[in-house]
Amino acid sequence: MSVRLAAREHRTAWLFLAPLIIVMLMVAVWPLGRTFFFSFTDAYLDDPSFYALIGFDNFVEVFNDANWWVAVKNTLVFAVISVFIETLLGLGIALLLNEAIPGRGMLRAAILVPWAIPVVVATKIWEWMLNDQFGVFNHMLMSLGIIEHGIAWTASSSLIMGVVIFIDVWMTTPFMVLLILAGLQTIPGEMMEAAEVDGIPAWKRFWSITLPLLRPAIGVAVLFRALDAMRMFDLAYVLAASNQNVITVSIYARDRLISFQELGVGSAASTWVFLLVALVAIILIGALRLDRSAGE
Repeated sequence: MSVRLAAREHRTAWLFLAPLIIVMLMVAVWPLGRTFFFSFTDAYLDDPSFYALIGFDNFVEVFNDANWWVAVKNTLVFAVISVFIETLLGLGIALLLNEAIPGRGMLRAAILVPWAIPVVVATKIWEWMLNDQFGVFNHMLMSLGIIEHGIAWTASSSLIMGVVIFIDVWMTTPFMVLLILAGLQTIPGEMMEAAEVDGIPAWKRFWSITLPLLRPAIGVAVLFRALDAMRMFDLAYVLAASNQNVITVSIYARDRLISFQELGVGSAASTWVFLLVALVAIILIGALRLDRSAGE
């Protein structure tokens, strides 16, 4: 009887999961499979029905393209610096919002505003604010006597990457704050109170109690944010299109696929992007598991 009941429960579970599996196959697995297939062809976007199988030629072409490696370098620089700064700021702001300060509820709501603004809208807002002629940012710096004339922040090859990182930090730090703050809520207050009664300094309580208990939450936040940064497209593309100083792997794949109409090469580039993000995910997940094992 118990066997029949278990089999019935399994069928019911699969019945409820079936719509989700079908949707996942339609919106994720099928497009990914088609992209992988076209990466082995010489198809063009204007007429993808005519193609010939050419093996790994497209992958080799992308791998040997100097612009691809420029995009990889830009992507890694952007991901490492932005995620590092966002983690530090997110931790600091989360610690502040976790304290019993006046207006804490309003501050928690206000901190989410930059994250709630669509990326394209936020990017255009900052583009106007950083304009060298009538941007409010240059006006403030000139009023303070810091600069004598407006700086073309988004047109300078030496400043554009810093601008992209700055805007991303402004938009995405609230995401880190939200996840780290959720982790802080799980730390027992009695433990911190007992440590305070025992006379343990605040910095030592943070280093020996708060930070170790917060590592899982920080690890998850860094994982999600790093994977998102590795796939970054909209911010850099809206701000600087295909500028070589901020071109990312996603922009590179888009250019080969859309601008040059190279469906085969663009699909190969997209597959390389997928493999690069997967590699970063494996490394980060492995690091999180090692950290967890060391903690146990």
